[in-house]
Amino acid sequence: MLRGRDQERAVLDQLLDECRTGRSGSLLVTGEPGIGKTALLEYAVAAARGARVLHGTGIESEAHLPFAGLHLLLRPAIEHTDALPDPQARALRGAFGLARAEPGDRMLVGLAVLSLLAEYAGGGRVLCVVDDAQWLDRASTEALLFAARRFDAEGIALVVGARTGFVAPGLPRLALTGLDDPAAAELLAEHAGALSPADRHRVLAQARGNPLALLELPAALGTERPAGDVLPMTDTVRAAFLDQVRRLPEPTQRLLLVAAAEDTGDRGVVLRAAATLGCGPADLVPAEAAGLVGVDSRTVRFRHPLVRSAVHQAAPVSLRLVVHTALADALDQPRDADRRAWHHAVVATGPDEAVAVELERTAARAGARSGYAAASAAYERAAQLTPAGHDLARRLVLAAESAAEEGDVDRMASLAGASAGHTDDPGLTVRAGRVRATAAFHRGSLRTARRLLTEAAALAGDLPLATHLLLDAVHAAWYLGEPDLAETTGRLAALPLPPGDPLTHVAALLTWVANAASGRPEAASLAERLADARRTGFGGPHDTILVGATSLQAAGADTEAHRVAEELLGRCRDNGWIGRTPPVLACVARSSAFLGRHADAQDEAGQALHLARELGHRQWIAEISGVLAYLAALAGDEHRCQAHAEDALAAPDPGVPAPGLSWAQWSLALLDLGSGQWESALARLTALHTGPVAHQLPGPRSIPDLVEAAVRLGRPDEAAGPLARLEVWAGHANQPWIDALVHRCRALLGQDPGAHYEAALALHPADRPFDRARTALLHGEWLRRARRRARARTQLRDAHETFHRLGAVPWAHRARTELDATGESVREPAGDPVLAVLTPQERTIVRLAARGLSNRDIAAQLYLSPRTVGYHLYKAFPKLGVGARSELAALGLLDTGP
Repeated sequence: MLRGRDQERAVLDQLLDECRTGRSGSLLVTGEPGIGKTALLEYAVAAARGARVLHGTGIESEAHLPFAGLHLLLRPAIEHTDALPDPQARALRGAFGLARAEPGDRMLVGLAVLSLLAEYAGGGRVLCVVDDAQWLDRASTEALLFAARRFDAEGIALVVGARTGFVAPGLPRLALTGLDDPAAAELLAEHAGALSPADRHRVLAQARGNPLALLELPAALGTERPAGDVLPMTDTVRAAFLDQVRRLPEPTQRLLLVAAAEDTGDRGVVLRAAATLGCGPADLVPAEAAGLVGVDSRTVRFRHPLVRSAVHQAAPVSLRLVVHTALADALDQPRDADRRAWHHAVVATGPDEAVAVELERTAARAGARSGYAAASAAYERAAQLTPAGHDLARRLVLAAESAAEEGDVDRMASLAGASAGHTDDPGLTVRAGRVRATAAFHRGSLRTARRLLTEAAALAGDLPLATHLLLDAVHAAWYLGEPDLAETTGRLAALPLPPGDPLTHVAALLTWVANAASGRPEAASLAERLADARRTGFGGPHDTILVGATSLQAAGADTEAHRVAEELLGRCRDNGWIGRTPPVLACVARSSAFLGRHADAQDEAGQALHLARELGHRQWIAEISGVLAYLAALAGDEHRCQAHAEDALAAPDPGVPAPGLSWAQWSLALLDLGSGQWESALARLTALHTGPVAHQLPGPRSIPDLVEAAVRLGRPDEAAGPLARLEVWAGHANQPWIDALVHRCRALLGQDPGAHYEAALALHPADRPFDRARTALLHGEWLRRARRRARARTQLRDAHETFHRLGAVPWAHRARTELDATGESVREPAGDPVLAVLTPQERTIVRLAARGLSNRDIAAQLYLSPRTVGYHLYKAFPKLGVGARSELAALGLLDTGP
């Protein structure tokens, strides 16, 4: 019976009740040792009647073995792996050693866990219980938490028990404290009723409500402690167990030490190792009789982790080393190579090449299974056992590269930095520099990233590698300002790249774009550069294609940029490259926003931001937040725009522009324009165009907004310089949509307005409805003022309809106000936009279903389970008045704004 835990049981009961209705949820139960975490987990298992139960436990000695804890938890469900999408199935089999391992994205295993649990639930319910999670290997922890954060409608409940300090982002937390006085007194009376009043008072005072202490301290009452000696609760209970351990025969204590050092519970391994220390099976009897361990045909299990800790405390260090050697010798099978290597590593106290080689092999196996944290730890320990020199540096660099794959920014930076000074090998120096630069970029330390990348490129003896490094350096410099961009672009342009290579053409295109953005266009035309890049299809590695897509956006070729980025996004999804997805999704979202596909852009940027936050990539968090601020501004959502703009303006480095500065400035200015706050809009846009990031994508694209604000304020002279820059860009870009904006600006400035507005409307492509509607609005305003009301109404009606369809509320209001002024009373279209009745999750899923994607395809795109997708469609259909997905196309959902 659980005493004094009514509130905690109520929390678990609610979680299980929701699971019974098909909903999913999770709970992290934390507290000090002995506080009752395991008892609550056992309660959850007993209360989960009718549910399938998966049970796992973190094992301290397996913390260096990737996916060991996850394998233990999911073993009963593994037979369902065949039902998973191929990339997920391959990742899971490789992680568990069931197939040839393929290095891949560390987060893909987490997605596979979500899919596997959903398949295992099979329309029913599943309870996953994980105890001692603080000892799970990191790969298991990350995969499990990745899945838990995406639980929705699978009928899965996850309850995790861990010591205080265990961090599980995204999981609700239930922190256990000691029992209250009445419950503690009841528990003590039930299990030690014969105590004298004085002893009872002493136990209650020392236990401080800790249930395990209440049960164990009575056995240690004979131990006297100095008056006033108050130990932390963990030490108090451990001391009680230590007293019991020291009363056992010496051979039993030695055998228990072997079990504590091995601690997977494998009785055969424990007894083989113990035999070399003169211990046999009979020596387990006293420990079992004392209730310190449980023994069956396969395992030796300590009653509580603090018993194991007490056993370690009782043994001298020299004996512990002997025990680890014995265990290494007992683990003589090929499947035990990794555990054997770590036991040897514990014993080693100085340079030991044989053990270092073992650990390096262990690290390579872990990396092949996407267990990058385990690989990094093994490489680092191998480095610690290596004398100063080349091999030490090489192993540290390998550890840093594994940490980079894991996404551990602090660790990758420190390991790569530690390799410096141990070798003069340029190759290792370049690799270390690249890792440090990646860490700096993700932290938002862009100046440091650019410097490290240019230094590495100067050392690189391989021309393609040097090119890749400088492409990355230009990317970092893009956010720093014109001087850094010009200097870095000059280095890239100076490389002797071979003609005809895809990398050469992408580098040339990026160089042209960067120079033009800084006001120094090359002699070669942009059309030439684009044609060369198109001939190779922007082929090449992932990063090169992304650079190509971003360069296309800077060149104004948004439709082509969208196509290239969409294809790259498809590759990411097909291959399970979740960690590479945020910048690609951001690129797709930018293109969608530029093309007036605001609902698509909202979905894409939202997904990108969610993943970037999960990965801790501050650079992408800031930039994607800027795109979301822009979309919120178009919709007239001031609160959301301000919130995203604040995130975009977060500057990690003093003296360096915030990564999302240009987007935030543009977004806030658009918010002002939509509400007619011309002075504030012009001030923001002037700051953008005279600041360090005027060359970034929002710079040239916001010039028409600056011109409009300046004209509204009667200060057209302030628009002359920006318009000249827009005209230069239009001349190079050869894009009709940019030419249309030039005509709009000239019309605003009074240069034969009628002709220029007509020319602009003729040039606006059909796939840029927002731009065209804004020109129609301005044209309609001009026609009304010229008393040409009939023609004005035509333009204003078109603008109002488009703005309403796109969800551009302030712009629709402006168009309606203008129509009112023409004498035409506009009745607001009936109801809200179709998708406004849906939740954001439902809206995203319904729009994908309207494109013809299956539940499985949608789940793969959104990193959800197919069952969750089906649940949201089931909830959405009645709101939309449809009965099947085949009816969605008739609703025009793909043109509906956010």
